[in-house]
Amino acid sequence: MSLRDHIQAIKREDPAAKSSLEVILCYPGLHAVLIHRMAHSLYRRRWFVLARCISQTARFLTGIEIHPGAKIGKRLFIDHGLGVVIGETAEIGDDVLLYQGVTLGGTGNVRGKRHPTIGNRVVVGTGASVLGNIRLGDDVKVGAGSVVVHSVPDGATVVGIPAKVVRTRGEALGALEHGRVAACAEGEVIDLEQVGDRIRELEALIRLLLEDRVGQSRG
Repeated sequence: MSLRDHIQAIKREDPAAKSSLEVILCYPGLHAVLIHRMAHSLYRRRWFVLARCISQTARFLTGIEIHPGAKIGKRLFIDHGLGVVIGETAEIGDDVLLYQGVTLGGTGNVRGKRHPTIGNRVVVGTGASVLGNIRLGDDVKVGAGSVVVHSVPDGATVVGIPAKVVRTRGEALGALEHGRVAACAEGEVIDLEQVGDRIRELEALIRLLLEDRVGQSRG
């Protein structure tokens, strides 16, 4: 994978990216991934301490912690990135998008494969945690703040704590629309925009009732 491809992928995903120079100089997600590739190469050669030192330097500089043992595919975009943690045995496919605060973590102190495997074109929303030796299939979307502890099939959208599938491949959103993906209750998706409209209607009705009661009391 060339640096040019990676930069172009970031510019496609982030409308705030005005130029390639800006991406190179100001995007900590890109810096973290580039440094990780060097640390991972050393890790594969069993230079574990040096690899960890490099990864910790990247953490200090970017706020993103990627264990040098993690396997990362092409064009990973970590948007903003502060607080992102990627564990030692995590595997990430191509064209994955991670928002800030995402954790790809393990559970317990078991040895061997203990972190998640992320498929291609997966989007993981802000503050979400994907935990354990599970797999997120290709084109999966994880809602912000969700905690995923079970494998997710290709094309599904999951939300909640613990995360549940609320959309399948046939119903998938074109992109991770955080305003439309919320908690689910017994499999029913709650549209935040509709909820907000209904709340505003009820507030207006309450104001009218209060004004009417005040008018009656004065009369």
